[in-house]
Amino acid sequence: METWAGKTVLITGASVGIGEAFARRFAREKANLMLVARREDKLRRLAAELARQHSITVDVLAKDLSLPEAAGEVFEETERLNLQVDGLINNAGFGIGGRFVETDLKRNLEMLQLNIVTLTELTHRYLPGMLARRQGVVVNVASTAAFQAVPYLGAYAATKAYVLSFSEALHEECRDQGVLVMALCPGATATEFFDTAQVAEGTARDMLRRAQTPEEVVEAAFAGIRRRSSSVVSGLANSLLSQATRFVPRDIAARIAGNIMKAR
Repeated sequence: METWAGKTVLITGASVGIGEAFARRFAREKANLMLVARREDKLRRLAAELARQHSITVDVLAKDLSLPEAAGEVFEETERLNLQVDGLINNAGFGIGGRFVETDLKRNLEMLQLNIVTLTELTHRYLPGMLARRQGVVVNVASTAAFQAVPYLGAYAATKAYVLSFSEALHEECRDQGVLVMALCPGATATEFFDTAQVAEGTARDMLRRAQTPEEVVEAAFAGIRRRSSSVVSGLANSLLSQATRFVPRDIAARIAGNIMKAR
């Protein structure tokens, strides 16, 4: 996309963290926004601020995207508003920390619905229009956890492995048709993730010491969009670590990750 001015970008999980940083960054580019998240009060405050500061149109939709019907309802709302979605940022997601057998099954299934099924459905609904217009960008937020098994965060890491593989496949399918599909793989980021995932306090504290800001992650995404990359890892250290897993046996990589994530 040469310019985002006057284009419409749909961002999920837009009320905080990386999603909010994406909203602010696209607003600076004069893109109109459709912001989706569960917390309507936060969305409306952010929308009012961005519309006022940047003279753009900002629509909001409060929606729990872990519900099976939610993606379809998002699409119906953009159709009702007659929005042409030129950019889709599938950012909404969460993780669950701890020993898998000790975690809540219902919550795990909600995570799979949000991180995998909703992301897939939204991509499937908006990608055809982009291909027909021969322009558009889809950014699917994965994680550095996508590159190896992560004990004590196992189901979450598996969802992000899906996102990475899915996005890279679609990148190849779409690259000659003017549409970019890209996976964004942040490492530890200063967001609500660790609180939501209930990662052990000591582990979370250690990881947050070297965490990036959401703004740094979003700048890495914009650099990847400019390069038309199939995937981008945010941060040099994260990039080196993600590549290092290629040279380590998978069971050893899992053991190392497990030692890092084990409660302490």
